[in-house]
Amino acid sequence: MPLPGDYRIRLMQATDFAAITEICRVVYPHDTPYTADELSEHRAVYPQGQFVAEHMPTGRPVGVHFTLRIRMADYHVDDAWDVLTGRGTFGNHDPSGPTLYGADVFVHPEHQHHGLAHALTDATRGLVVDENLWRMVGGSRLPGYGAVAEAVAADEYVREVVSRTRVDPVLSAHLKDGWQVVKAIHGYLQHDVESANWAAVIQWVNPACPPPPEFMLR
Repeated sequence: MPLPGDYRIRLMQATDFAAITEICRVVYPHDTPYTADELSEHRAVYPQGQFVAEHMPTGRPVGVHFTLRIRMADYHVDDAWDVLTGRGTFGNHDPSGPTLYGADVFVHPEHQHHGLAHALTDATRGLVVDENLWRMVGGSRLPGYGAVAEAVAADEYVREVVSRTRVDPVLSAHLKDGWQVVKAIHGYLQHDVESANWAAVIQWVNPACPPPPEFMLR
């Protein structure tokens, strides 16, 4: 889906912080939103990895994709979001890390269904290519799983979504965008009742870059 003409993708600026905090409140009403200090730290440690979708008529950010570089050999595939993002501070950003970690992507509900999440993901993949990184890794919520968790194992649910015999509101969209599932994990996000606290580790591999020696997720 091409990006509509009244939107553009750009890097996050300090003047965006207040608006991003408010978007976060709307999208994640049960979580503590990013603070200006946290967003400032993200920008300080890895400015080229913090993307914003701007609604050009108003000049306001309406979506974001936050990333940092890590070395997955230093972590475990089952690690939670808090571990992989330094509790949301990105203080664990490794400038030499071969993996771009997609810490968060969200779009204001009033601006969804315009291809903004896809465009933001394309921007992060462009960064992977530009910095000659091997891949991008993220965690996909499974908001359709909570309703069937008592009847279906999480691994089976994810397999069915991958095979397209079942649709999940978030994971199905990621698969359509070219992500691959690594495995289902429990406890990635805290208090994610819709997902029964399950998520899927997903990755996109840069075909132009060979894997580093420690390439295996473990």
